[in-house]
Amino acid sequence: MQRVAIVGSSGAGKTWLAVRLAATLGVSHVELDAIHHGPGWTPASAQQMRAALNTLCPVDGAWVADGNYGSKGGELVRARADTVIWLDLKRRVVMRQLVLRTARRVVLRESLWNGNRESLRDALSRDPERSVIAWSWTRYARTRAEYAAQSDARWIRLTDRVEVGRFLQASRDGRHAPAT
Repeated sequence: MQRVAIVGSSGAGKTWLAVRLAATLGVSHVELDAIHHGPGWTPASAQQMRAALNTLCPVDGAWVADGNYGSKGGELVRARADTVIWLDLKRRVVMRQLVLRTARRVVLRESLWNGNRESLRDALSRDPERSVIAWSWTRYARTRAEYAAQSDARWIRLTDRVEVGRFLQASRDGRHAPAT
């Protein structure tokens, strides 16, 4: 594993795993959210994201990138990856993790990418364009279906936190979990 893309629903734990796997492999970590979300939550264009990803996730490089972003550059990252890890956790697990993460960020006023912060008003909104919780809930089934259709021999599908832990330990031990 030298070029790894980690995908899954919002709140599945992509960044958590990516940070740890990149450290284990001794390669750079690229968070697609950090590229996409500009100041004031202004989204990067597909052209801007692709330009950044061409530099940060080169074909001949070594990196771990997490995020989805379909046609904005995510497919480019997945095409360049020698390994794609799909965090396919149950909806209830994803939502629990996401609600807890969002609550922590709101309460602690955590600064995210480019000075952005999650707000209670946005978190509680029913509008998926404002609330990451609503986004994940409404996109969950579609995200799963899209990744199930894309999955190939390079993909490793992890379906629960125990599998994620085993995969990470195997990576630390120099073993790699088989694709599922």
